[in-house]
Amino acid sequence: MDFKQLRYFVAVYEEGHVGRAAERLSISQPALSQQIRQLEQHLDVSLFERSSKRLLPTLAAHTLYNHAVPLLDGLQRAREALGNFKGQALRTLAIGVLQTVHTSLVPKMLERVRTAQPHLVVQIYELTGLEIERRLLNGSLDIGISYLPPRQPGLHGVLLYEDELTLVIPADHPLREFKKVSMSQAAELPMLLLGEEFQIRQIWQGQLASLGRRPQVQAELNNMAGILDSLPHTRLATVLPGRSQQEHGNKALLWKPLSEPRVPLKIGLVCRDVQRQQATLELLRNLLEDVMSSPEGRLASPTVLDVQA
Repeated sequence: MDFKQLRYFVAVYEEGHVGRAAERLSISQPALSQQIRQLEQHLDVSLFERSSKRLLPTLAAHTLYNHAVPLLDGLQRAREALGNFKGQALRTLAIGVLQTVHTSLVPKMLERVRTAQPHLVVQIYELTGLEIERRLLNGSLDIGISYLPPRQPGLHGVLLYEDELTLVIPADHPLREFKKVSMSQAAELPMLLLGEEFQIRQIWQGQLASLGRRPQVQAELNNMAGILDSLPHTRLATVLPGRSQQEHGNKALLWKPLSEPRVPLKIGLVCRDVQRQQATLELLRNLLEDVMSSPEGRLASPTVLDVQA
């Protein structure tokens, strides 16, 4: 058993599917399957129960995974520490970003990262909030840009800015003349929403649940740009962070503040180990502050930064 086999095993365990794991590792499915079989033979245990749709980890796999992740994390830390002796060695930073904040922050941040740290290779993954937190915990992400506070114990957040949930409707919608829309009014509207795996959808459902209501879902899409392109051709509404209007301005759409109550959103950097990631957090925080304070990035004033457990 070697670290390569452990890394392959962790990918299959997390993905639950050889094809997705092979794509993540950039190797062929047969090669990955062979490595897993060799690992099982070496350990003399069965790690997965194979079905037609997915791989189900055995109890032995759960045990191995809990030991493998810290080992791989330790190996990565050792490589990073030794990289300091190479002077200009490239370093990789893996960042998971929510789809609903990606367009307004990340593209502008990347150029600033390249200028500030030319030897830093940034990998961006567009993920759901749950997936960001899962990958932070297993060590396959360094930093997340997500909603605060984190939901998983062991993660910490650094506040970047505040936003609020906003109703988006076609320009010819019956509520087009309203300056703002109450939660009770919005609860009655047929909606085109992101899927239930998206955190913005979960926040919306939670707000309605506090009023004893459920969302009137007429259609779902897993892409925010697709929703905004589709809305003008419907009589449906959706809910998105207000900051998204800056990147998705469209005269065929109207953005209406929600009230009674407002639904504040906190967006920030999320990590597992604040002390270890302190330098990276400071770098990204400063660069993102620069993005948000620039004329093209200014929508809401940056807030005072704090650390949230």
